[in-house]
Amino acid sequence: MRGRTFWTSSRGGAGTATLLLLGGCMTAQLEEDRQFTTAIASHEAVVLLAKPHVEGITAEDDFMDCVGDKMARQSGIQVRPNDEFVDSMFPWLEPSTAPQRPEGVTKLLAKDVVADRIAESGVRYIVWIDGATRQTDSGGSITCTLGPAGGGCIGFGWWEKESDYQAIVWDLNTAKTAGSVSTNVTGTSALVGVLVPLPFIARVQGTACDRLAGQLGAFLKGEDAAAPAGT
Repeated sequence: MRGRTFWTSSRGGAGTATLLLLGGCMTAQLEEDRQFTTAIASHEAVVLLAKPHVEGITAEDDFMDCVGDKMARQSGIQVRPNDEFVDSMFPWLEPSTAPQRPEGVTKLLAKDVVADRIAESGVRYIVWIDGATRQTDSGGSITCTLGPAGGGCIGFGWWEKESDYQAIVWDLNTAKTAGSVSTNVTGTSALVGVLVPLPFIARVQGTACDRLAGQLGAFLKGEDAAAPAGT
């Protein structure tokens, strides 16, 4: 059962160039792919883990914390600290031994000792988060001078960033993936030199955190995701 895809824009193209600069320019894509019905109970918890990679590149810790904190506040879902959960499951979820494919997760959950520790933790769903925020383009230049009569800056510089994250939801009761949700946010920031440098920053990663937290909360509760208000 495939979910819906929502496109949103935090700054419309119909606005003036000044409005675009003042808030930065961003676009966001949200996607959901549901395989099974989910309905997390009040006594059950979820833990967010960075999907392991052989090359060691995983989702940023601050982004993971942001999603977990906002999901807990917005949806009321219990979110277990990921470091605490990984330590309690030692050594099975260490970066060098954690499963990287679905069949590896299924095999891991078949171990009695693993099943017992998960039952003790109260965790119903593991959410593997994969992705990163990267600068994808830039241009322009700013020149600043300082002299006896004063100083100032002139010029225009810009840079574009992309936050691309996917969250795969594993139901530990069935040892199967319930589906995935993802967000892709791109934004252009600028630095304008008019006597003093004026920054206009697009909060790309913060927006991606907001979108993914809301989307995950709705997914885990079995609700239909909805486009964010005001878009």
